[in-house]
Amino acid sequence: MGRPFLGHQHMRALVVTAHPLEESFNCALRRTIVQTLNDAGHEVDVCDLYAENFQPVLDAGMRSRYFDPAVNRTGVEHYVERLFAAEALILCFPVWCFGPPAILKGFMDRVLIPGVSFALGDDGRMHPNLRHIRHLVGVTTYGRSRLDAWYIGDPPRRIITRYLRWFMAKDVRVRYLPLYNLHRSDALHEARDHASFLQRVSSEMRKLG
Repeated sequence: MGRPFLGHQHMRALVVTAHPLEESFNCALRRTIVQTLNDAGHEVDVCDLYAENFQPVLDAGMRSRYFDPAVNRTGVEHYVERLFAAEALILCFPVWCFGPPAILKGFMDRVLIPGVSFALGDDGRMHPNLRHIRHLVGVTTYGRSRLDAWYIGDPPRRIITRYLRWFMAKDVRVRYLPLYNLHRSDALHEARDHASFLQRVSSEMRKLG
């Protein structure tokens, strides 16, 4: 956890990260995000899915109770509480095979369930249930180019800007911050790109509030 919650001008931010290697650039991004938010006085809850050994598999028992809000949070209650406490949701992850890591997809499968991300109304329709979240940010890295991602449809961008956005209030502020061509063959350009992207992410974090 970060600094105490200091008032209405500051926020509770849930930072969900998904990379197994502490020495990775994604973990450097996580540190930048957390440090910048802490420096701004926000309360930061870091959910490192690998460090917390999150179990991403939606097994038969979980699926059988998926649509029953009375029991479907079993095993993920703590994650649901953290999501409901957040006013900003920030996801920092690498794009692998043009999608999020399996552990992050499993987090969505197991935590963004009926009664949490959406509610089923008397009319039988789904209604957004995360309207308390005011900011949604995706910080991602791609090994391939923007053109390659565009050709495939760029699923991670759509997950952030369309899918997750739907669960929140209509006026939620959404930012998608991608770094393409993460593994450039030119080491000098790679270093410059990394430094520039870290600065961009830090700048965007300072704008939250």
